[in-house]
Amino acid sequence: MFTHPHAESLKYLKGFGNQFSSEALPGALPVGQNSPQKHALGLYAELLSGTAFTVPRAEARRTWLYRIKPSASHPCYQRLDRQIAGGEMGPITPNRLRWNAFDLPTQPTDFVDGLHVMASTASAEQVEGVSIYNYVANASMQRVFFNADGEWLIVPQLGRLRIVTELGLLEVEPQEIVVVPRGMKFSVQLLDDSARGYVCENHGSALRLPDLGPIGSNGLANTRDFQAPVAWFEERDEPTLLVQKFLGELWATQLDHSPFDVVGWHGNNVPYKYDLRRFNTIGTVSFDHPDPSIFTVLTAPGAVHGQANVDFVIFPPRWMVAENTFRPPWFHRNLMNEFMGLIDGAYDAKAEGFMPGGASLHNCMSAHGPDNATAEKAVAAPLQPHKIENTMAFMFETGKVLRPSQFALECPQLQPDYDACWTGMAKTFNREMPQ
Repeated sequence: MFTHPHAESLKYLKGFGNQFSSEALPGALPVGQNSPQKHALGLYAELLSGTAFTVPRAEARRTWLYRIKPSASHPCYQRLDRQIAGGEMGPITPNRLRWNAFDLPTQPTDFVDGLHVMASTASAEQVEGVSIYNYVANASMQRVFFNADGEWLIVPQLGRLRIVTELGLLEVEPQEIVVVPRGMKFSVQLLDDSARGYVCENHGSALRLPDLGPIGSNGLANTRDFQAPVAWFEERDEPTLLVQKFLGELWATQLDHSPFDVVGWHGNNVPYKYDLRRFNTIGTVSFDHPDPSIFTVLTAPGAVHGQANVDFVIFPPRWMVAENTFRPPWFHRNLMNEFMGLIDGAYDAKAEGFMPGGASLHNCMSAHGPDNATAEKAVAAPLQPHKIENTMAFMFETGKVLRPSQFALECPQLQPDYDACWTGMAKTFNREMPQ
């Protein structure tokens, strides 16, 4: 369906939140204005806004597109018979939950058909909150998709993806991520036989880099490591199915042309990718260890000051050197709601049961922390410097309770004995101080 350049020819624009400009043909971008009466190449000017017009300039997200046909050129949408699996919320539960990795499909399944809802903070019309999905696929999309309900943070765990967008092409592999703005049309092509991963749908303010505070001007995710596509287009006049997600439902219309017909664009409302292996991890060089907020790659602020609508946090390879310190994550109960996934290796707080492609959910005030085996090992370990290697875990953390879907509570991947990993915690209390 799509004709793409070879991977080695892909180029990217570098930076985060920049006002980019890109054109696939000279003259695609008008000079000195956004909407000329008559475009030099006969293109249509179209604005894609990711924020309200009147937000502060530093918050504004918008991109001008110069395309062969305007997006308005389409017949009415019809609701699809096949919807995203797990759209119905399950019963309220305060319990800690964990899932094994989802099996790869045996029947042809593209990215959209392979989505299933794991948890949501509320219904899709919310102006804040998040919805979380897993995906499995073994076929490239022969259709185009956009999401009217929020921006998508896609975290591949297995299989490389080529993501064709209105603004150009992106390729991502496990341990990289991609963010697609709300409303941006895209198609997911598989570069390997199958793919699996996670999606966080952010219904609120757009993701941004966290403030560094006392850390200073450097560290964590560096702006120059984010990559946006360069303009690329196809002039293809043949039927193309366009699917949109609107208030949680899938609707489709038939176009008579490819919607990837943007010859030039400028703005900051763009898709982008980031390599998690470039994250500059910060940690203690004395004792204890700081809050996990120092592992935040991206954040979206919430209505409560200082409490994120969603944080994207990673736990990458890093040195552990803290003296006289319980080195795994401490036992804790907190206000935030944590959905964790594992991309590669093992997570240092769990000795077993948490495998790549799996997930866990710990909601507000849910007591959790390292399992029994990990805790025992950490208390007895000689505290020599050591490096946690061959790992990449992540967390979608939100200030709103994540309610698991009916699908997530009934699927065979749900581990019925998750609580058992804390069974048999030894009582080591001693009234007498050691001499």
